Amino acid sequence: MENIKCKYSKKCGGCSHIGEDYSSYLSEKEKWVNDLLGEFMPEGYGKIIRIQGMKEPYHYRHKVNAAFGRNAKGEIISGVYQEGTHKIVNIDECMIEHSEADSIIRDIRGMLRSFKIKVYDEDLGTGLLRHVMVRVSRSTGEIMVILVVASPVFPSKNNFVKALRAKHPAISTVVLNVNDKHTSMVLGRRDIVLYGKGRIKDRLCGVDFMLSPQSFFQVNPEMTEKIYRTAIDFAKLKKETEVIDAYSGIGTISLIAAQQSADVTGVELNGEAVSDARKNAEMNRIKNVRFAEGDAGDFMVELAEKGSDQAAVKDKVVFMDPPRSGSSTVFLESLIKYSPDRVVYISCNPETLARDLGFLSEHGYMAKRAMAFDQFPWTAGCEVVMLLQKK
Repeated sequence: MENIKCKYSKKCGGCSHIGEDYSSYLSEKEKWVNDLLGEFMPEGYGKIIRIQGMKEPYHYRHKVNAAFGRNAKGEIISGVYQEGTHKIVNIDECMIEHSEADSIIRDIRGMLRSFKIKVYDEDLGTGLLRHVMVRVSRSTGEIMVILVVASPVFPSKNNFVKALRAKHPAISTVVLNVNDKHTSMVLGRRDIVLYGKGRIKDRLCGVDFMLSPQSFFQVNPEMTEKIYRTAIDFAKLKKETEVIDAYSGIGTISLIAAQQSADVTGVELNGEAVSDARKNAEMNRIKNVRFAEGDAGDFMVELAEKGSDQAAVKDKVVFMDPPRSGSSTVFLESLIKYSPDRVVYISCNPETLARDLGFLSEHGYMAKRAMAFDQFPWTAGCEVVMLLQKK
């Protein structure tokens, strides 16, 4: 495989390993994962966690966000923040971002002057356009463009959208997102649809998902599908299995698991994500799933305290996909109290996974199988799917 060098990588820091030999890079990442987690693997497994890479580890990010501003010469620029700063690195084409998304952002940058649209100045709090986010559906090819602005008043918005779609007819919807707060958060709470339905459809593991501007959906769908299929395979779901999907988001794992189990409960703190999950279940006509808004740990404690009701459940599985910080002790204690037969832990940070495994191994669970995935090629990150079973 040809190893491509990036002229921006030293400035932006987004793909710190690009330009290296991919096979060697994967081997190093596999060694890192095994140094962290190998001690937890059973002897018969060989204590080796294999890593899956991508056949083509470029242009895999199907959601792209570009910040807009001006350089020292006063010229409009767009790109990513330099690592550890809020200084924008002007980028025309990124080797890990979807090419069409980059092209759309580049053309928007070129259109701003003729439409007299000013970019936002963080220091002064003046100007209009703060960010442009583009989502590209891998399965349908639909494209959503989100213009993040400091005010809902967008000059000549209809003509702007018409001109943009003339350059990129594949654009399915354009949304104005209003972020009028002095914050580092990209998106505000208000969405105004300028064109199309305000959402696009994507597909994972045979299930359709509607994505709104606010929806969380993994940016590398090719690897995400491999990760979720591995998680489902590890879980060994049965017709009588009761599933809890902690950190369920818009219902991705819940809806995939529902096809092979008795019933599924997805638990999620974000109310908008719960609403999206319910709509996705209805769209796919999946009826053996429900979504609860709240803390998954509290939910499992309540289930455990039901006692006799739970005794009738023959097989219990918990999927957990926590943030980079891993799970809290409170959540892990609730997991122990609920006492599932199997736990499938999907981790985006092997270091916090190692910490959580230490707790779980002390409280009656042991690792049985694991697989690592290069979810974000050319970065230091790595995803791990691990099956834990009650001793």
